[in-house]
Amino acid sequence: MKVGILGTGDVGKAIGNGFVALGHEVMMGAREAGNEKAKAWVQTTVGKGRNGTFADAAKFGEIIALCTLGTVSEELVRGLSGSLSGKTLWDTTNPLDFSTGAPRLAIAGHDSLGERIQKAAPGAKVVKVFNTVGNALMFKPKLAGGPPTMFIAGNDDATKKQTATMLKDWGWDSADIGNIEGSRYLEAMCMAWVHYAIKNGGWTHAFKLLR
Repeated sequence: MKVGILGTGDVGKAIGNGFVALGHEVMMGAREAGNEKAKAWVQTTVGKGRNGTFADAAKFGEIIALCTLGTVSEELVRGLSGSLSGKTLWDTTNPLDFSTGAPRLAIAGHDSLGERIQKAAPGAKVVKVFNTVGNALMFKPKLAGGPPTMFIAGNDDATKKQTATMLKDWGWDSADIGNIEGSRYLEAMCMAWVHYAIKNGGWTHAFKLLR
């Protein structure tokens, strides 16, 4: 399967590494061609990775992972909307605002960044995923009492089922909480994850749904 990664930061690398480890072809996209972070990442992929622009990655992938800062994600997706139409778009982003020091949500209440991403690319099949855990634990996390649970939300049931199947390969249980409006609660869960980390001085934790 061909995967496009939008973003060259730690989350983009973690998602890209996971797909590469599972044998997929991955293109990491950046704002400009020849991005040094993307080129360096390609060197670690044993021939499975390549790099290009955001537009290149959006066209290349059958599945696209949005791994940019929340502050730029909506505008980026709107510009790529045509290339994203009909494709699965994993939205890993959170609308974090650091302007007052401690992080807070810039979008909350009766809206979410996930919903805005879906509106920006109405033809894409957006799934909110991997926004409630740190990048170090995204692929095959080793935690006592695992596997942890990845909560997902999105409007297309078939795409969410495909995502849930893939999450098993990534070492996760999954829980579907409903339509993309569920991003309001998943983005709030990110803040719960962050505040637990700040309070307890560690970033290697994840949520678990017990049934």
